[in-house]
This record gives sequence, C-alpha cells and structure tokens, in this order.
Amino acid sequence: MNELMFSLVILGGSLLAGLLGSLTGLGGGVVLVPMLALLFKVDLHYAIGASLISVIATSSGSAAAYVREGYSNMRIGMFLEIATTIGAVFGAWLATRTPTRGIAIVFGAVLLYSVYLSFQRHDDEIVTRNKWSDKLKMNGTYPGPDGNEIHYGVKHVGGGFATMVGAGTLSGLLGIGSGAVKVLAMDHIMRIPFKVSTTTSNFMIGVTAAASAGIYLRRGYIDPALAAPVMIGVLIGSLIGARILVRVHVKSLRTIFAIVIFFLAVEMIYNGIAGKI
Repeated sequence: MNELMFSLVILGGSLLAGLLGSLTGLGGGVVLVPMLALLFKVDLHYAIGASLISVIATSSGSAAAYVREGYSNMRIGMFLEIATTIGAVFGAWLATRTPTRGIAIVFGAVLLYSVYLSFQRHDDEIVTRNKWSDKLKMNGTYPGPDGNEIHYGVKHVGGGFATMVGAGTLSGLLGIGSGAVKVLAMDHIMRIPFKVSTTTSNFMIGVTAAASAGIYLRRGYIDPALAAPVMIGVLIGSLIGARILVRVHVKSLRTIFAIVIFFLAVEMIYNGIAGKI
C-alpha cells in the first residue's frame, strides 16, 4: 500500500470514528487508537498522539453545533474541565513511562467497565433541587422531541468532579479523550440527561486532550503525516454526527455506545495480553 492509499484509508476510518465519537460522546479516539494499533500496526504511542489531535478536532467540530442547538451545558463543562485537565497532564506523563502492553490492557478494562455501567440504566430525571448545583447554576434545559424545553437538575457535584480527575488521567494515558468515563460520570453519578451528557462531553474532550497533547508533542509522538488525515476524517465525521444526534432516540445511543466499546475492549485486552501491540 503506497502512502496516498494509506492516507485515504486512514481518512475513511477516521471519518467513521468521528461519527461514532460524536454520536456517543466518546470522542473519536476510542475507535481510532485500536484501529491504528491493531489494523495498521502503528506504534501505540504514535496512535495515541494522533488520536489526541483528532479529539481536539472532534470537540471543535461537533461541540459548536451542540452549543448552538442548546444541548451542551457550558457551565457544567467548564467546571468539570478543571478536574479533567489536572488528570490529563498526569496521565500524559504516566503514559511515557508505561509499557504499551500495560496501556492496552488498562484501555480494555476501562472500556469493559464502561459497558457494564451503560447497562445500569435509569430514566432521565427532571429538575431536582441540589445545594451545590443551585449555587453553581448548573441546572438547565435542552430541546425536547416536540420542540418544548425539558428542564433538568444536577446531583452529586462532588462525586462527578472527583470522577473527572480519573477521566482526565485516562485521557492522557490512553489518548481517548476519556469520553466514555465523562459520559458515564455525568449520566450515572450526576444524573444529567443522556443527550446533555454526550454533548457536554464533546464540548469538554478537546480541552482535556489539548492538556496532554503538549507532552506527546514534546516527546516526539505526534507525526504530522499520520495526524493530518486522522484529524480531517474525524472532523468531517463529527460534523455529520452532530446533525444526526438531534434526531436519534436515547435508547439507540446507549446501544451504539455499549456495542462499540465492548468490541474494542475485548480486542485491546486480547492483543495486550498476547503481546501483539
């Protein structure tokens, strides 16, 4: 395969990754890292570096659309980014000192746990009073299927903040934007409606990725020839996903979320244990 064909294939795979990442709030990295490492035999550190650049593109592409549509909660996103940025810097430092086999196994284990949590479903809760969410003005609204505004409240602000430190660490370590953990933290701990959780996650992941991408750049793990088609593909896919999400039912999003990350988790754990990555 020549360089042009390789770049086109990477572009196509990245477009699909960006689409899935935008729809589920995972960020394209959760698909990109296994794709580059397992299918194209790219060194895991370079795959993570390219993924971090693509995650920034995903956030830039889809987050603007979600904010305009009224789904993302910017106050929640900006507050939780304090925690994820701290974790991201630590995770990126840790990644440069961790064997790739270990990173792959951790990657898969985190995703399997995300699958488990995604099946612990609950109904989206309407407005509930909470001292901290009231003080921080986190409660909000989002567009309902009939065009009416749906009000919601936020619970367990402290638990969500603490979880986001871990999400940031995983972002820097694995290059996935940690969208899986962010969505589940907001959905299950803070009880934010799923569509608000996924769109706010997309708003957040770019900042988290940027915090750790600098460390990868300094270490020489970001290859422009690889990162460029990845970034373009993910950006296009994320813009398409932003248009689709507003018409998709929450149940369908949860199903896509679970299927994608379960498949990738099994692949990463197997290849990590077998030493194929």
